[in-house]
Amino acid sequence: MSVKPSVLFVCVHNAGRSQMAAAFLTTLSGGAIEVRSAGSQPAGQVNPAAVEAMAEVGIDMSTEIPKVLTTEAVKDSDVVITMGCGDECPYFPGKRYEDWVLEDPAGKGVDSVRPIRDEIKNRVEALIASLTPAGS
Repeated sequence: MSVKPSVLFVCVHNAGRSQMAAAFLTTLSGGAIEVRSAGSQPAGQVNPAAVEAMAEVGIDMSTEIPKVLTTEAVKDSDVVITMGCGDECPYFPGKRYEDWVLEDPAGKGVDSVRPIRDEIKNRVEALIASLTPAGS
């Protein structure tokens, strides 16, 4: 792993789960981890219910834009976390891969997105603990 670990979150549309995970990791790691997110078939905009759910916990995702998954993004990341993109994510030996099985917030209201948001936060906190030295 590089001096500053890097994480790529990937889902199909890069409009909900991966955006929330990236926002939590950026905020909670305090810049100690390089963060990327992408989608195998990016949507036109980030899910408004995800934006609203994150705003409730003080994280602004209103200016985020879904990004297309590239081979370079995977190559440049130490950890690749997939969230339902299936086999569309390129595989490179030596990378740490995790598949987070999370409900897709697409088409759901903010009440349904909150539990997904909270589960993502818990997983991101565990990820930070696994990537940063104790006491950082």
